[in-house]
Amino acid sequence: MTKPAKNTICLWYDGDAEEAARFYAETFPDSSVDAVHLAPGDYPSGKKGDVLTVEFTVMGIPCLGLNGGPEVKHNEAFSFQVATEDQEETDRYWNAIVGNGGQEIVCGWCRDKWGISWQITPVVLTEAITDPDPAAAKRAFDAMMQMVKIDVAAIEAARRG
Repeated sequence: MTKPAKNTICLWYDGDAEEAARFYAETFPDSSVDAVHLAPGDYPSGKKGDVLTVEFTVMGIPCLGLNGGPEVKHNEAFSFQVATEDQEETDRYWNAIVGNGGQEIVCGWCRDKWGISWQITPVVLTEAITDPDPAAAKRAFDAMMQMVKIDVAAIEAARRG
């Protein structure tokens, strides 16, 4: 048995932690389903033998999915931020999340079908809104504020003015 990570993100699911973990493992590099643990006894939202927890990794980050039941819902207070290199990678992750029952939000944010928020953030955007030229940063920021999925070419054009 491997020693657990010192710090692990625990995400609450309503019985579908394993499905979520498998989707993340198929969608993102350096991601995997590491272990599935069954409940040793009955619990408020399940029975002995049901999947209780799932250890998984999302882009190198250790996570634990807990099938805790329907009481707790996710919100934007927690999100995964994925730095993408280009429009192709941005589109690939965005389309995977939204196309699998997820939902578009704004400014590069989307939500997967389990309610987890994702920021699909091209590196170009981060560089543009932190440009040392305040006018260039503001133009890029204003362009981002009008977007749902980030358009790399439009951010670059706004930065240039």
